[in-house]
Amino acid sequence: MRKVCVYIGGRANYSSIKSAMKAISDHKDLKLQVLTGASAILDRYGCVEELIKSDGFHVDQRFFSVVEGETPLAMAQTTGLGLIHAATALNNLNPDFVLVVGDRFDVLPVAIAAVYMNIPLAHTMGGEVTGTIDESIRHALSKLAHIHFVANEDAKNRVIKMGERTEAVFNTGCPRNDLVLEELNNNHSREKIADLFERYGGVGGNFSLDKPFLLVSQHPVTTEYGHNRSNMNETLEALHELSMDTILLWPNVDAGGDEISRAIRVFREKNNPSWLRVFKNLSTTDYIHLMNTTTCLIGNSSSGIREGALIGTPVVNIGTRQQRRETGQNVITVNPNRADILKAIKFQIDHGQYERDPIYGDGKAGEKIADILSKIEVNVQKVIEY
Repeated sequence: MRKVCVYIGGRANYSSIKSAMKAISDHKDLKLQVLTGASAILDRYGCVEELIKSDGFHVDQRFFSVVEGETPLAMAQTTGLGLIHAATALNNLNPDFVLVVGDRFDVLPVAIAAVYMNIPLAHTMGGEVTGTIDESIRHALSKLAHIHFVANEDAKNRVIKMGERTEAVFNTGCPRNDLVLEELNNNHSREKIADLFERYGGVGGNFSLDKPFLLVSQHPVTTEYGHNRSNMNETLEALHELSMDTILLWPNVDAGGDEISRAIRVFREKNNPSWLRVFKNLSTTDYIHLMNTTTCLIGNSSSGIREGALIGTPVVNIGTRQQRRETGQNVITVNPNRADILKAIKFQIDHGQYERDPIYGDGKAGEKIADILSKIEVNVQKVIEY
């Protein structure tokens, strides 16, 4: 039986691999190992590890590595600590494969540890194009990985052009879409979020989710460090002019996260907006329910582009964080300027729900990933193909 170690370092990682974890766990020839670290085990970011456990998964190893500060220096130091602790964890687990997700900076040290230790590395979501430091990390992970599970043909072609073996690049689609289709088929989103405030708490106004509301998920752009607070202020001022009931998630652990958090805190203290409710973290399924019922998703999260396309969620994508990522008709991209943001939100409110567009997969990625890992043979010595 092959042991597959999946690393989870934050809420985006978990939602992006949960269906594959279930498929691996259910597969007769595979054994799932779960390794957690970075912001996934910290309360200030919602302690995603608790959601993992509540979903029935066992956490086999965990390690602390996040250096406080949310600066470029702190990111670099966190990466260094992550390499030390990830190597120890992988030595204890002794997996046959390590499976990592996407482009988060905390993923890189886990991948480096795996390949240094001659453990075959599988990577999801390679070959895509975006802004911020994620772009560089994503392609670095692709060059480290032995097996590639990409989300569409465009991404597959890019990975192959990077010199990766065609036989090792699989267009499985995005595992996040598996969860979306599962939830959409249940078709009871409003019922399932009716008690959201009661279950998660949060801070701010108390309003009914039976009425139209906005959803905001805006994260720092590391290559625009020092400007994230002003960018967030532009979003908040546009929302303030609308004063429409709004759910907002705190930013992730990237450099510049404190800038965004500070903007939110100052705005709340200054305006005491009864229309705004802020949460540290939500479960993947509850977030999907919110995306399925919100009037518009605003910010720069990839969820608006990936899950949003399949759900048909109207999205206002702000700034450069997702630049050049393939999008559906549901996305309007604007500069971080309050007038442009406000205009785009109003347009999306008037437009309403879009047609579903499966540009990131058909909802069976998890099963495909598990099946491939159960059969594939890997030579840990990589050679560029051109």
